[in-house]
Amino acid sequence: MSAILEVENLSFGYKKEHLLFENLSFSLKKGEIKAIVGASGAGKSTVFELILGNLKPLGGSVKSSFCSEVFQDPYSSFHPSYTLLNQIKDVAKVDEIKPYLKNINLDYELLLKLPHELSGGQLQRASILRAMLMKPELLLLDEPTSALDNVIQLEVMSMLVKHLDRMGMLLITHDLDLAKWCADEIIML
Repeated sequence: MSAILEVENLSFGYKKEHLLFENLSFSLKKGEIKAIVGASGAGKSTVFELILGNLKPLGGSVKSSFCSEVFQDPYSSFHPSYTLLNQIKDVAKVDEIKPYLKNINLDYELLLKLPHELSGGQLQRASILRAMLMKPELLLLDEPTSALDNVIQLEVMSMLVKHLDRMGMLLITHDLDLAKWCADEIIML
C-alpha cells in the first residue's frame, strides 16, 4: 500500500539560525495513526501548516493525499455568523451525518446554532464531524480532544479509530498517554 503522506528531510524555523526541527522524515499509510508529541513551542502545529502548504519549509518536501484537518482552536475553525450546519454543508454532504452525531455525542439541534452558542467541547466535536464528513484519505488532528472530558475524549477517539479502514491519521498532542493508546508510531519533537 502506498503512502498517503510522505515527509522527507523537512527542516523549518522562523529564523534560519534557530530551527524548530531539521531533517524530519516519516510516512503514513491508510489504516495508520501516527502521533507527533512534544512540548508547547516545539513545532508540532507548524508541521501541520507545512503539510497544508501554509508555510514554506527551509528544506525537504511534503507529499500528501486529499486531507481534512481539525485545528486546535475550534472557535477559529468556524465563521462566527453562519450556523454550523451551513458551514458543514459548504464542504461535505450531510446525508451520512446521523451515525457520526451519535458516535461523538452531539445533538443535531446544536448544528443549527452559531459557533459562539456552543461550548468549546461541542465546537471541537463539530469540527471533527465536519472533517470526517469530507471523507479525506488523510485526517490531520491538532489536539482534537483537548476541550473534552476523559469519557467523551475516549468516545471520540474510539470513533476515529473505527474509520482507519478508509484513512490514515496524523495526531498532534501533548498527551503522551493518548498517543500511546492510539498511535502506531510516536514522533517526538
